[in-house]
Amino acid sequence: MQYVSTRGQAPVLGFEDVLLAGLARDGGLYVPQSWPQFSKDDIRTMRGLPYSEIAVRVMLPFLGGAIAEDDFRAIVKDAYASFDHAAVTPLVQLDQSNWVLELFHGPTLAFKDVALQLLGRLFDHVLAKRGERVTIVGATSGDTGSAAIEACRDRQNVDIFILHPKGRTSEVQRRQMTSVLSDNVHNIALHGTFDDCQDLVKAMFNDVAFRDRMGLSAVNSINWARIMAQIVYYFTAAVALGAPDRKVAFTVPTGNFGNVYAAYGARAMGLPIEKLVVGSNSNDILARFFASGTMSAAPVVPTLSPSMDIQISSNFERLLFDLLGRDGAAVTASMNRFRAEGKFEVTEAQLAEALAIFSGHRVDEAGTMATIEAVWTGCGYLLDPHTAVGVASAKAAGLPADVATVILATAHPAKFPDAVEKATGHRPDLPPRLSDLYVREERLSELPNELGAVQDFVAARARAAKEAA
Repeated sequence: MQYVSTRGQAPVLGFEDVLLAGLARDGGLYVPQSWPQFSKDDIRTMRGLPYSEIAVRVMLPFLGGAIAEDDFRAIVKDAYASFDHAAVTPLVQLDQSNWVLELFHGPTLAFKDVALQLLGRLFDHVLAKRGERVTIVGATSGDTGSAAIEACRDRQNVDIFILHPKGRTSEVQRRQMTSVLSDNVHNIALHGTFDDCQDLVKAMFNDVAFRDRMGLSAVNSINWARIMAQIVYYFTAAVALGAPDRKVAFTVPTGNFGNVYAAYGARAMGLPIEKLVVGSNSNDILARFFASGTMSAAPVVPTLSPSMDIQISSNFERLLFDLLGRDGAAVTASMNRFRAEGKFEVTEAQLAEALAIFSGHRVDEAGTMATIEAVWTGCGYLLDPHTAVGVASAKAAGLPADVATVILATAHPAKFPDAVEKATGHRPDLPPRLSDLYVREERLSELPNELGAVQDFVAARARAAKEAA
């Protein structure tokens, strides 16, 4: 298994190097040269298997022999042993045709744990084998940061720096990051938006001298291994509902496009998926693209679903690579135009190709709150605001009743207690293991939205840089 950059100018790499590289050296994102293929019989044999075993079967082809199967099986089993539910990502039925896939049973109560608990262990395994150290830098709109920190805390060969937009995460999201006091963990509250945080992370990777000196690596969904791990729960959910012999669709609330791109990957591997419904909040760049064929940025608007308050959907570049015929030069031209002008377009034929798989829907604040209230009143189930965007988008998509529609529940409602309480009158409690979160000591550093300031901060604290000096 080899990996190529969406921009066509970076070296072709194997799994270990892609894991450690994160962003490609030409500014692109790594994707497989070709997708592993699973037949309908292969998928049927997954029925009744535990999550960790399906995970091994789905992900092993992506490793290309870089990790022995027995070692990988042990890593996977350990990664999901910390989840609160034996099924890891259980399904809950809302009505005749709609199910919620609960992805929030990991350590930080968000879907990012599913990939990052594995990613932290993969870093450990590969770095120990190579005798190397890395400096992880990442941007978060709320959930990725805490999940990445939890996965990397106290790891001997890793220092982690997470940028979050100051004042634009929920208190639970912030405290889950800033209350981790491990020496290798550094939280940066940036004076800016999530897109500003993401831009600075990309700029650090594109500064090749700085990247090499710091040994930079990524845990954001630009890292291929994140996508690989997320592909698994599309298989487990579909199989549990009768695939490949039953029609299944997925509705994904997303801003950065990584979670739904994983579903696209599962489909490319042979999992029969009728439709992928993309749910957007008021920051609706993705919904507008699927309506018009134009990707056009707008100012970020703070919402009740802050993890989706994004106007630059980094992972969309992976889909664009396929829509443009895997032409790296064409992708580079489109992304350069987006950077310069804030927009790019695809042709009618390319949009039609996307719409054969995807649809996009926008859910505003009133719609989000009304959906939380309606589901609570109708079946006593609490949705967080992001999942509510997914439920409302599934309804708007109008899929046939014989299609089992799976809505991804990306966060525990207790991560957004104020919104949930306002909509339902019921304030969700944090699990007992997090009951003292609001009184834990916090540690963070505030920095301006300036590349030099952030690079200086990282350089002064990264152990990889000190060893190289």
